[in-house]
Amino acid sequence: MNDHDYSVDTLAIRAGGLRSPFNEHSEALFATVSFVHESAEMAAKRFTGEEPGYIYSRFTNPTVDMFERRLAAMEGADAAIATSTGMAAISTLAMTLCSAGDHIVTSGSVFGSTLNVFGAPVMGKFGVTCEVVNSTGLDAWAKAIRPGTKLVFLETPSNPMADVFDIAAIAEMARKVGATFAVDNCFCTPVLQRPLALGADVVIHSASKHLDGQGRVMGGAIVGTKEMCRERVYNFLRTTGASLAPFNAWVILKGMETLPIRMRAHSENALALAEWLAAHPKVANVNYPFLASHPSVALAKRQQSGGGAVLSFNVKGGKTEAWKVVDAVKIMSITGNLGDVKTTITHPATTTHGRMTQAARDAAGIGDALIRVAVGLEAQDDLRDDLARGLAQI
Repeated sequence: MNDHDYSVDTLAIRAGGLRSPFNEHSEALFATVSFVHESAEMAAKRFTGEEPGYIYSRFTNPTVDMFERRLAAMEGADAAIATSTGMAAISTLAMTLCSAGDHIVTSGSVFGSTLNVFGAPVMGKFGVTCEVVNSTGLDAWAKAIRPGTKLVFLETPSNPMADVFDIAAIAEMARKVGATFAVDNCFCTPVLQRPLALGADVVIHSASKHLDGQGRVMGGAIVGTKEMCRERVYNFLRTTGASLAPFNAWVILKGMETLPIRMRAHSENALALAEWLAAHPKVANVNYPFLASHPSVALAKRQQSGGGAVLSFNVKGGKTEAWKVVDAVKIMSITGNLGDVKTTITHPATTTHGRMTQAARDAAGIGDALIRVAVGLEAQDDLRDDLARGLAQI
């Protein structure tokens, strides 16, 4: 297949396929640790890279290759490298790119563990500094990105505040100082947004989320140029081993076949629930990119073809009132995961972002009254009734 000739819907089903001599129709699961060579000479050439071929599943496996090729095709990229989790993708990218004395710029509106990787707990121990930008304003990003910045990182839309960032404008800032600009595309997937086409250098995925779509396995990926993925990141990952298991790659591959129809249905369901919440008297405000009241709705609609599954809202009150809503649900699952066909609900300040300092949460707008809902594919009326029970108690 020439990936440029097909839509993302077709690529989600057909791209990246490899058939064994048995000519199976469904992608095969190669559950093997190592691969046999026909001779000592062949083994030697494959280990040195003189001859292509599979060696050891920590860094070469046909099922993982199919996942990487399919995701790269959908993102409009040359290559991808699979990792064991989304956080493994983020930490692998940072460790690959940065050395002592380098500088990282990141949004404060990211998953809490991302800040820990870029900050003192991980990269800070190796002499890398990190500057956190708690704004979508371009002036704040222009001030933070400077010579010596090696990595610029953000999520858009962000978790859990649904902040939307101007990818093209920030890409230009990063390019001027020679920094690598990475965008976490977990919330949108390539179905709704393609950051590389807007100027990003790298796309990050937690494949545990929408790519799988049913909360079954963990996985991650780094997507970009062949030089970035197949040389720089590959060499690091080959040694350090944060690799994606073949079984997980196979499960995610099958999940990706339905990704386009799922993402569009998630977006439709989430927008309807966001509009209902915005009109509810017990709700202070709702954060969702395609909501008319969102401050960056025009930018979101330029960059994205749908709003995605995730929304957050502040109840009128504090933690006590927010917990009442969470505890009252009967359909929604109280869990920190997202990207599932099952709707999930969580209180970010005490769960997914609970390890952040209070100051960092305050700067990111993650208060005690905030609830995050990752909207699944259940009936809209049932989801409304589920939240209404808790809101009625406030």
